[in-house]
Order: sequence, then structure tokens, then C-alpha cells
Amino acid sequence: MTQGFQPKTTQSQPTTTPKLEEPKFGFNEYAERLNGRAAMIGFALTLLIEYVTGQGLLSWLGLN
Repeated sequence: MTQGFQPKTTQSQPTTTPKLEEPKFGFNEYAERLNGRAAMIGFALTLLIEYVTGQGLLSWLGLN
């Protein structure tokens, strides 16, 4: 038995990608930028606390 001829169907591919709103949570550019800024502020505050008090952060918190 021979199979009948089936023409090749072509589907057109989209030419542009849809513009989706980036979520504000999870691993995305917005969250990583916010996390980096918070880390820089925390590090600067830690240095400031150590300079002003003359103690390390753990001593200042009473953990040492």
C-alpha cells in the first residue's frame, strides 16, 4: 500500500515579539538592581557604624 501525497503545510512565523511587562519579583533585572542597591547601602552603613562607635558590627550588636 502506498501512502497518499500530503502537501507540506507552512505556518507563518511571527515577525515581532510581544512586549510583556516584566514582573516586579523573582530573578529579574529590577529585583537584582534593587538588591544591589540595598547591599551597597547596608555595607556603607556598616562602615559608618564601625567608624563612629570604634567597634565592629558584631560587638556593636552585642554578639561578640
